[in-house]
Amino acid sequence: MRGVHGDHGGHEDHGVHGVHEDHGVRGVHEDHGVRGVHKDHGVREDQPVRPRRTGLLLAIAAGIFAIDLATKTIVVATLSDRQPVRLLGGLLTLRVLRNSGAAFSIGTSMTAVFTLIAVAVIISILRTSRRLRSLPWAMTLGLLLGGATGNLGDRLFRSPGPLRGYVVDWIELPHWPVFNVADSAIVCGGILAVLLAARGIRLDGTQDRTRKSPGDGPGDITGNGPDGPRQRTPDGTLARDRPAPGSAAGGSTT
Repeated sequence: MRGVHGDHGGHEDHGVHGVHEDHGVRGVHEDHGVRGVHKDHGVREDQPVRPRRTGLLLAIAAGIFAIDLATKTIVVATLSDRQPVRLLGGLLTLRVLRNSGAAFSIGTSMTAVFTLIAVAVIISILRTSRRLRSLPWAMTLGLLLGGATGNLGDRLFRSPGPLRGYVVDWIELPHWPVFNVADSAIVCGGILAVLLAARGIRLDGTQDRTRKSPGDGPGDITGNGPDGPRQRTPDGTLARDRPAPGSAAGGSTT
């Protein structure tokens, strides 16, 4: 009985031990299966779920809209019948200019078209906000939304009428078109959007790793090399990490 149980290998040497440790469970669970999924394909069970950033987006947009509206109201009330006010030795000039075009007085004959574009942009940002979990993108879209709604309010409620209203611009810098707070928010948001997209940062807060050079070192979690994806062998090791046939552990054969 002892010979059958101990030496035949059903439990220790020939059967279960070989399957469980070397060929079966350990190979599948540690190297080929679970570890491959969790370390190589980027899945993290302990990765926290990022909160939605819709509230931050709306808060920034509301702040930009309020500041833009307040400054335009004050400027129209105090500077409409006055000469431009020069500050900082002429570096900054405050004047009232009614603009029928886009930001920085672009396209002055397309007021209705820019109004419809602004409406489309606002709707698009609000729809996108449902899957927004990135803090930088929330700030970026908040700037764009606040700027778009600020100028849209002028086009809807100022003279000469709805969809044709003139936007109030009042900030003038040397060698630069007159603009307002909403214009500044739109430009800043646009620059941030380009930078975030260039860095591969997605709306959900993750980063597109394909924009980086994969396989720059042995610690590359994707298992990729500079020449493309590395293949895995049945025992879970990377094919290019295995020693060449005929080579010994020391490096050369004799």
